[in-house]
Amino acid sequence: MEHKKFKIDNAVILAAGFSSRFAPLSLHTPKALLKVKGEILIERQIRQLQEAGIRDIYVVTGYLGQQFDYLRERAGVSLIENKEYQVRNNHSSVWAARDVLANTYICSSDNYFTENLFTAAAKRPYYSALYADGPTEEYCLTTDSSGRITDVTIGGSDSWYMLGHVLFDQRFSSSFLHILEREYNRPETLNRMWENIYMEHLDELTLYIKKYRNNVIREFDTVKELAAFDPSYLSYLI
Repeated sequence: MEHKKFKIDNAVILAAGFSSRFAPLSLHTPKALLKVKGEILIERQIRQLQEAGIRDIYVVTGYLGQQFDYLRERAGVSLIENKEYQVRNNHSSVWAARDVLANTYICSSDNYFTENLFTAAAKRPYYSALYADGPTEEYCLTTDSSGRITDVTIGGSDSWYMLGHVLFDQRFSSSFLHILEREYNRPETLNRMWENIYMEHLDELTLYIKKYRNNVIREFDTVKELAAFDPSYLSYLI
């Protein structure tokens, strides 16, 4: 089936979390505001979005949220406060941005893209993926012949796995928000990432895999991983 291109309306960058595995660095500075190879993580991502033609950008803040205030003037972005970041997982940041979700990039503020992967238009909604040779504890993807994601398992081997930006289209945004509204106040929802909720409703929600070569998308879960990429952080391992 041929898909017609649709214009991407905006981007939402999720930046509300504690990043507890980044202590002591994250005790006073959100991980998104760390400088990596000479450029602040979130500023790099905003720049790449803008260079791709995405001008309407929202940053969802929570932990040390006031430190992001300067981005309004410097980068021309809008800030959305997630008031529930301390008691809920990242689904609450998606919910906080519910009024702007349409054809929308959902981005993690701590991702580092070695090259600009964003575009102003796309043919279908997707989740970015890298390939793991051998075993991995990441969220592994199964797809049908069209590339539609049909199953997600935590952990696997020799598999494509979720990492990086996600593109919601209008249909996905509408359907996902309907599900999230229905499930938001259930006690079991509190600790779930939005991806876990998506995984439970694959029959209702359509995303396709978007494959990238290894190392073009980087995610730093620990200071050790960051130091391996940017040696200026080696001193924090002593």
